[in-house]
Amino acid sequence: MIEILQFPFMQRALIAGIILAVLLAFLGVFAVLKRMSFLGDGIAHASLAGIAIGLLASLNPLVIAIFYSVIIALLIYVLEKKTKLSVDAIIGILFTASLALGVVLMSFKSGYQPDLISFMFGNILAVSINDLILMASISVVVIIFLAIFYKKLSLVAFDKEGAYLAGINVSLFEILFNVFLAIAIVLGVKILGIILVSALLIIPASTAKIVSKSFKSLIILSIIIGEITVLSGLILSYVFDLPSGAVIVLCGTVIFILVVSFYRVFILKGYNK
Repeated sequence: MIEILQFPFMQRALIAGIILAVLLAFLGVFAVLKRMSFLGDGIAHASLAGIAIGLLASLNPLVIAIFYSVIIALLIYVLEKKTKLSVDAIIGILFTASLALGVVLMSFKSGYQPDLISFMFGNILAVSINDLILMASISVVVIIFLAIFYKKLSLVAFDKEGAYLAGINVSLFEILFNVFLAIAIVLGVKILGIILVSALLIIPASTAKIVSKSFKSLIILSIIIGEITVLSGLILSYVFDLPSGAVIVLCGTVIFILVVSFYRVFILKGYNK
């Protein structure tokens, strides 16, 4: 661990991983409860168009992808409310169209594209100081919002009609959640890639849900599992010279399997006795 921390790129990678693990795990709790896991996957794939626009225009692809993904998230919300289409169908249409647009746009840029490859498959070691500042500043704002309003968000997730009766502006909180989810997913693309980023949104929250006895413990355990997943994956990928994004997801999957096995063997067995 001391050797790892001697390298500036590993220092940036660890800080980025710690920040994004908290953000994605926290948002993942609400995404799992609201059964919106597919939204995260759809936004991740849709972000390719924003990344392509940024690369073609010689702009920061992460920033452009954030703006593009927020537009997609808002469009999904509007279409869900204004049409008879299911949210799954809307997400499927928009993310495949954006993915196709991204592929077409990238065809105009000749030669090998290392930036595009890193966004597709993730490269936490390529996080620059500007990326880190962007991730940290946005993540802090979103995490503070979630910490302040998590009770209202949980009520909207569990009982939308009850939230209306309690005087909560349900539409506003749903829009903000979609926007924050889109931003967090795009930030996570930098370390895990478009293909794998939704795993860090889903796996920690799903794992915590198995053993949690309250909503607060669900949030805390989800964040702890997210941190363990990212840090263990990052260290193992460095030691064995493996792709960081893939190793992080595999570590999360192993933790999930261990928790499920422990729960079934010890907890349920104890109840049966």
